[in-house]
Amino acid sequence: MLTRRVDVADREQMRAFAAAVNGGPGPADLLVNNAGVAVVADFLETEPEDWDWIVGINLLGVVHGCHFFLPAMVERGRGGHVVNLSSMAGYHASPTLNAYSATKFAVLGLSEALREELRPHGIGVTAVCPGVINTPITRHARTRGTADDDAVHARFRRLYERRGYGPDRVARNVLKAVARERTVVPISPEAWAAYAIKRASPRLAGFVARKLSTLSE
Repeated sequence: MLTRRVDVADREQMRAFAAAVNGGPGPADLLVNNAGVAVVADFLETEPEDWDWIVGINLLGVVHGCHFFLPAMVERGRGGHVVNLSSMAGYHASPTLNAYSATKFAVLGLSEALREELRPHGIGVTAVCPGVINTPITRHARTRGTADDDAVHARFRRLYERRGYGPDRVARNVLKAVARERTVVPISPEAWAAYAIKRASPRLAGFVARKLSTLSE
């Protein structure tokens, strides 16, 4: 077993990590690009450095993982699977999560395109869109404007904690999705509901997103 702490936004760290894996245990059978951060802010409140931070981790982290691990998986010629963590915000945009939604929409689009590219190599690609999951992302998110308030922070944390849907349940569903070769996988009930609304009525999805954003203010 090989473990290493790396910054997924750092290209050279990811290059070195992939080289160590491919030269040691061997090419990955299952690649999971999971690292993610959040910025809670309207577009007009989001700073340029916030964009650098969130794009570097949420989007380029996925790109780096695929870029440095996939060639060896393809060259081996025995198939495999890639799981990219998008989000419910990757198809159900929120005005208070502009930067986050932008990166997660990008991950979803990349995953769908990559799935078709890798199909001839027997490599599957799944975009996972979890929903409201109780992870540390709520405690480490950057907040701006009206969201930059201790009471708002506490309300978000309580919401996720009360929801009681942990990452272990997501992991089990991810493994099922890989086994079934799924393309886009909402996980929690609210993620499935948002997915259905988005597909049925984009206008209604926008209305719901606006209403939900006002509840957090």
